[in-house]
Amino acid sequence: DPAFKRTRENGQEFGRAGTYGKFLRTAFKPLLNTCSDKRVVSRLVKELMILMKTDTVNARGERTPVAGDFELLRGFEFNIDGLLSNTLYVPYSANIDRASGTATIEIPELVPEQMIHAPAGATHFKFVVGASEVDFSMGNSLTVYDATSEVAWNATAMPATTLTLALTPASVAPLVLVLGIEFYQEINGVFYILNNGMHNALAVVNCDKV
Repeated sequence: DPAFKRTRENGQEFGRAGTYGKFLRTAFKPLLNTCSDKRVVSRLVKELMILMKTDTVNARGERTPVAGDFELLRGFEFNIDGLLSNTLYVPYSANIDRASGTATIEIPELVPEQMIHAPAGATHFKFVVGASEVDFSMGNSLTVYDATSEVAWNATAMPATTLTLALTPASVAPLVLVLGIEFYQEINGVFYILNNGMHNALAVVNCDKV
């Protein structure tokens, strides 16, 4: 029925946003296991729908988030209960060099007690990063990860840290870089992730498309 054309178009795009969101979550699944909230699926779909509306190439019903302003994904928080923007209080750099296939996170020297907001009971934390080439058309991804060791949350300065991830040089896939903080409690030399990751932060800090 022509009267429902707009409904069908909206349904197609909503479904596509859901599929793209699933591919993105799958790409970073090991990190999301401890750094995401219960509503991350619906929140990510909503964000991708916003990106889709910036697609000026495809007709309504055929638009995609990647064909739109993909950089709008930068700043998306995977854990609404532990926002990176409310956890880390120092300026960091997050760069992607597509030609060399290098993604780099640079964190300046910091004093944990002053510059990292930790939940009650946390004794240690560590930075985690991930970079992925996500082929949204096929549902495939190539993801690499890195992390610091556990660092004591105290008044001792943590030296400047650089985390570098190697992707495929000159990849033509959309690239996504995430940064997170995981909190731990040390008991008798063993590190236990705090509150099952409830307060761990993870956010998209850079993204790039051809």
